[in-house]
Amino acid sequence: MERLRQFAQGNLLRVAAADIVVAIPLMVVSDYLTEIAEVTLQRVQSNAWRDLQKKHGRPGDLGDMDTGFAVIGYGKLGGIELGYSSDLDLVFLHGSANFNAVTDGRRSVANDLFYARMGQRVIHMLTTRMPSGLLYEADMRLRPNGNSGQLVASLNTFEKYQLNDAWTWEHQALVRARAVAGDPVVKARFAALRHKILCLQRDPEKLLADVSSMRQKMRASLDRSDAGNFHIKQGTGGLVDIEFMVQYAVLRWAHEYPDLTEWTDNARLLERLSEHRLLAQGAADQLWSAYQVFRAVVHRHSLQEAGSMVPIERLAEERAMVSDIWETVMGSAAG
Repeated sequence: MERLRQFAQGNLLRVAAADIVVAIPLMVVSDYLTEIAEVTLQRVQSNAWRDLQKKHGRPGDLGDMDTGFAVIGYGKLGGIELGYSSDLDLVFLHGSANFNAVTDGRRSVANDLFYARMGQRVIHMLTTRMPSGLLYEADMRLRPNGNSGQLVASLNTFEKYQLNDAWTWEHQALVRARAVAGDPVVKARFAALRHKILCLQRDPEKLLADVSSMRQKMRASLDRSDAGNFHIKQGTGGLVDIEFMVQYAVLRWAHEYPDLTEWTDNARLLERLSEHRLLAQGAADQLWSAYQVFRAVVHRHSLQEAGSMVPIERLAEERAMVSDIWETVMGSAAG
């Protein structure tokens, strides 16, 4: 566990050094930070499997699956947009469908219990404070039923929840979700399920109302902007407004343009929306330009531990542009 922290922190320092001297562009910074997290998660998952299999044996009735366990990255991890201080938004899934299946070791346990302990072990390895600190903070609130739900859900349970019980904001979150570690079969099944959910045809008016309502709630709760300062992420015309427009557009039109589900990052999603002319001419380029400016400031502030606020006069042009596009997209999209 200590070596994992040294690996992650050492490579993060290398990225930061290259970033500060402008040896690598903004998007490569996020690519590298995301890859460090993915490699770390793959090793953590592998170590957890090794420990649990040694103790309980291999889960039964897995068919063509290897471990039957996968780690799904949401948010900035899923969107390949990690920053220096980003938490990891994670969901754990397993592919076991036989409720009676048990492991084959001498200390045999039910498959469900084995995978629950796998999830606990992964979180323990990520979040335990060692001499060199934490590996990553892990946020599990996006799993089915949130903090009250099972730590590790089966793929079948996850599918039923997404189809029957998930809120619109949970489908928004799915736009930025992708499998980052674990069993290839489970990862492929998750990708197919994600595609299926995102391509559902939705009521445009209800979708628009749901997305707008959630944005208002987030802004009321999280926006710390005031007369003299602007919150880069949650302020009006900020980062989250861009992300919500992209998520809205994917959910609105993926049933007509299934290739909108191919990517999880805002750069390529905006490019794809532009290709299909689902945004006003030039809007995608403007949003991407503003997004890069905002993200660059967030990276710098993160390195300096300076928070997410900037003076109100800063970034005024970008904020106004994003606000204008928000009014165009979210004001007329239902029609």
